Amino acid sequence: MKESLARRLRELGHDVVDCGAYSPERVDYPDFGAAVGRAVASGGAEGGVCVCGSGIGIGMAANKIPGVRAATVWDATSARLAREHNNANVICIGERLVGPEVAAAALQAWLDADFEGGRHAARVDKIDNLGGI
Repeated sequence: MKESLARRLRELGHDVVDCGAYSPERVDYPDFGAAVGRAVASGGAEGGVCVCGSGIGIGMAANKIPGVRAATVWDATSARLAREHNNANVICIGERLVGPEVAAAALQAWLDADFEGGRHAARVDKIDNLGGI
């Protein structure tokens, strides 16, 4: 799925920074979620797309990086709303839960959407200002 989504991004004219994994061998997804998060937070990437089995764990890892708003998405609607309402700068998709066509549609919906601001802006600011315990 990662390769398919990366290929689609390239077809749309986006530069892709592949943070791994590079083989089908078992890996620790937190390493890759953090790498994507760091790329986005540092400005090295405008946004990020993460893939793991469920999309949940890798999203949790990405969200540990300050400045990242990663959302696990399951379809085009959740991806669109993640951008419009939460200004998600990373989306996470579960390869075991989301089929390839739905994942491609989710990616496209996220790319096409814009943050609505307005009533959502204050909430996103609150999220961005949450500190650790």
